[in-house]
Amino acid sequence: MKTTLFITLIGALFLWGSCDVSEPIYETPHPEQAQITVSANWSDVGQGITKPSSYQVAYGSTALTATSDTYTIPNLFAPGNYTVYFYNAVTGIPVKGTTARVGETTVPQGLSGHFIESLPGWFFTGKLQAGVQKDTNHDFEVKMHQQVRQLTIVVEPKGETGDHIKSITASLSGVAGTLDIDSEEHGTASDILLDFTKISSGTDAGKWFATVRLLGVTGSGQRLSGTMAFTGGSPNDITLDSDLTTALANFNADKKTPLTLGGEVVETPSGVGLGPATIQGWQEQSTISGEVESE
Repeated sequence: MKTTLFITLIGALFLWGSCDVSEPIYETPHPEQAQITVSANWSDVGQGITKPSSYQVAYGSTALTATSDTYTIPNLFAPGNYTVYFYNAVTGIPVKGTTARVGETTVPQGLSGHFIESLPGWFFTGKLQAGVQKDTNHDFEVKMHQQVRQLTIVVEPKGETGDHIKSITASLSGVAGTLDIDSEEHGTASDILLDFTKISSGTDAGKWFATVRLLGVTGSGQRLSGTMAFTGGSPNDITLDSDLTTALANFNADKKTPLTLGGEVVETPSGVGLGPATIQGWQEQSTISGEVESE
């Protein structure tokens, strides 16, 4: 009996020692995958502009809508490197893939070109490139960049006919119709309508202005061209022409800061009256001081 009991105890100890009862210890409930939480940084929003209430989070074929600045992507990620794009849905600038495109408009009467909307909504984008590890909760901050900039063009007629101007209708060429969210490259040189309004009172009374919003400028240059019409048709309409390429050379660099450009309309006499007019002396100015007449 004693011998049998000894053998039984030895066998039990041998079996217990041969079993590995330890289990792997994981940091998260997703040991083979990663989770990503992003925090949107809206410090690049221009003064007076409200950040959007929601934005899109897109990667691969997936597009999700975030409604708070801090957002945990519900899908888990296998270990690897990822590029995630962020942008807000906005009127006038639909996004397909990584291309944001300003909506087209009909060509205004008397003008020619490829026209796009001149007052699209405020558009913001962000981009995250990150490597993720399994069994990890990652937290990333993404800066959202304002991609639409306000441009105000102010023209001051010179000469005896200035008080008789009825309307100024013009277009601006070399405006970006597309933006690549990935590379932030501007493309598709397009035209926009500049619909000028007269300032009737105040320091800038007698000047005319037009305000537009642009994704940016692109192409070989930017040119303002159009027509200045007079009350009663006298004198005859005269054409406007001005090269703004130099004045807008750095337009894409600081989109959250509105830009106001002012120039003088100089009429060219001809043998039968007035010929084409040029706008010269373009300079950046701070504000417009005055009011317009209500219709």
